[in-house]
Amino acid sequence: MSGTVFSLLPPVAAIGLALLTKEVYLSLLIGILAGCFLFSGANPIHAVETMTGIMGGKIGENVNILLFLSFLGIIVALITRSGASRAYGEWASGAIKTRRGALLASMFLGALIFVDDYFNCLTVGTVMRPVTDKHRISRAKLAYIIDATAAPVCIIAPISSWAAAVGSSLPADSGVDGFSLFLHTIPFNLYAILTIIFLLFVILNDFDFAAMKRYEEEFLKTGREKTVEGETIEAGGRGKVADLAVPILVLIVLCVGAMLYTGGILEGKGVVEAFSGCDSALSLVLGSFFTLVFIFAFYLARRVLSFKDFCGTFASGIRAMIPAVMILCLAWTLSGICGEEYLNIGGYVSSVVGASPLVGALLPALLFLVAAGLSFSTGTSWGTFGILIPIAFAVVGAEDLNGLTIATSAILAGAVCGDHMSPISDTTILASAGAQCDHINHVSTQLPYVLCTAGFCVIGYLAAGLTRNGWTGTGTAAALVFVFLFWMKKNRKG
Repeated sequence: MSGTVFSLLPPVAAIGLALLTKEVYLSLLIGILAGCFLFSGANPIHAVETMTGIMGGKIGENVNILLFLSFLGIIVALITRSGASRAYGEWASGAIKTRRGALLASMFLGALIFVDDYFNCLTVGTVMRPVTDKHRISRAKLAYIIDATAAPVCIIAPISSWAAAVGSSLPADSGVDGFSLFLHTIPFNLYAILTIIFLLFVILNDFDFAAMKRYEEEFLKTGREKTVEGETIEAGGRGKVADLAVPILVLIVLCVGAMLYTGGILEGKGVVEAFSGCDSALSLVLGSFFTLVFIFAFYLARRVLSFKDFCGTFASGIRAMIPAVMILCLAWTLSGICGEEYLNIGGYVSSVVGASPLVGALLPALLFLVAAGLSFSTGTSWGTFGILIPIAFAVVGAEDLNGLTIATSAILAGAVCGDHMSPISDTTILASAGAQCDHINHVSTQLPYVLCTAGFCVIGYLAAGLTRNGWTGTGTAAALVFVFLFWMKKNRKG
């Protein structure tokens, strides 16, 4: 079953069941078990052994991400416990007067936190949830804003963990500088650019359609929606707005500093080289841990929290992250059974792509679609980079920098697109967790927006392939999006 069309069964089953039953834990587990049964030859004992082995390995490989989530959960809990979130909410209530203002504030905060999508999802949700709740903005709408300013912003931000991931996906003997190639892809990353345009239009014009429109109308009518409430933490401290702003600023600075450190800045490497070679997961752990140390000194020195309250918040902060951690562990396990050592879904995709007569004009659009499908099925953008970028190098060649840039940008855009609409994507999961929104509600309301944007991306990459000019593709796709959005707006008024 390895490397065949049957390797697609586990992710397809998990995604289908999740959308049908709206039970994400059970759906992921069934998808994992289906894959393990295929791999083990229907031996139930071997299947369970395979599942537990993969899960243990994946948790070990990603322990830094789990540590970061735990530390971040504690930081969020401390900020809430201190009363800083309440103080910010009171300030924002006076400063942000309108529903549109609350939406714009959420979007711009998401765009500002570009270092890492995990950090983005949880921070924006925590900070903006009280404000959006006051202005009767649904959690599903907030989750969409968080998700649309997480990966799509990170993938066009040079100083981010995603830039490092792209650089590390290049073939070792390519002779191409990964960071330089990443910079060249930014103007042609159509999905990221169009998603931001789409989101800004939706906010400025109070415009929704399809599932989001129906969901918002129902929410405004009834005031009720399914939420996933995190750990309830009483705001018992004397925190001010500064007690929220300063820790977040320190967290950003320390995470960036940690990326430079793990990238070898102290060993004489340049800033660009350090960012390109950093260990992003370890950097986030270092940044969040030392932020905790800072918060301890900052809060106790200003008597915002007592020592007892500070220590007592740790457990509640970690508990708040448990739902996200559970889904992530299951999603990683599903990705593992689909990996090269087991069902090898990437090998199957590679063989299909490699066997196709990839005409130069169609290559960018084909790579976008393949990347979107692979990322959607596996729930990982970074894994998709690792599979398809070497294929692009093999097909296009390192000598054709222009063609390579367009092809790579199509892969990056497609990977983020598939990740954006996948129920098993860690970024999608964390966007739901940050907004405390029901996960399936987030996926179903966001999906029409993603599919529309993806359609224009395909047209844009066809234009880029036909003209061998990335700017033509960007201009074509952007123009079509604007025409579509204004047509939809006019049609709504009519």
